[in-house]
Amino acid sequence: MKISKGIEMLQLDFDGNIIHPVLIWDEEMAVLIDAGFPGQYDDLCTELEKAGVPINQLKAVILTHQDVDHIGCLPEILQTCGDHVRVYAHELDKPYIEGQLPLLKDAHLAYPPKGKVDETVIDGQELPFCGGIRVIHTPGHTPGHISLYLMGSKTLIAGDSMYSVDGVLGGVHGPTTLDIETARCSLKKYMELHISSVICYHGGRSHVNVNEQISGLVKGLLFCKL
Repeated sequence: MKISKGIEMLQLDFDGNIIHPVLIWDEEMAVLIDAGFPGQYDDLCTELEKAGVPINQLKAVILTHQDVDHIGCLPEILQTCGDHVRVYAHELDKPYIEGQLPLLKDAHLAYPPKGKVDETVIDGQELPFCGGIRVIHTPGHTPGHISLYLMGSKTLIAGDSMYSVDGVLGGVHGPTTLDIETARCSLKKYMELHISSVICYHGGRSHVNVNEQISGLVKGLLFCKL
């Protein structure tokens, strides 16, 4: 689904579980945000081809966090793209993505996907890609979970900090969140932004009165501190 110029919300189906990596690109740069489940590489390539950006044109992969449905195709991407693609993630999730530590929610996997993180990012950092991307550290779902604010289009890539159902934001998903209180407090950071639309990894796009929706989600959390 095209969100705006140079922003495509991809759709991958894993046994009925629909997830939404995001592709952003311009004349100089193509960036993939999150990398699907293991085994979805061919489907991911197909989605990128539909958007007009073959996978070998990627120059950056930004991982919102370490969960297996977000890093699943990273090994194949690195094998295909080689040294001309760089991987970005928060330092708190880096050792899990690189395989130095077992994944917090999938430690049972004998051969988890893994790959080198070239650059670690911090809260408030602005990446000079495709009109500017602001990194927002939103811990709770995992310690190093990040969200991304696309400054040109005012689009929030929420990762798993929120989910949506039929365009309505549902807040924190308790069953998959390691620290629910911290995750709820993280949502307060979105109050500082003017957001035209939100892309949730699970549930897809929400674009109607999203600032008001977010205000409702954080109501009552005035005493949270991060």
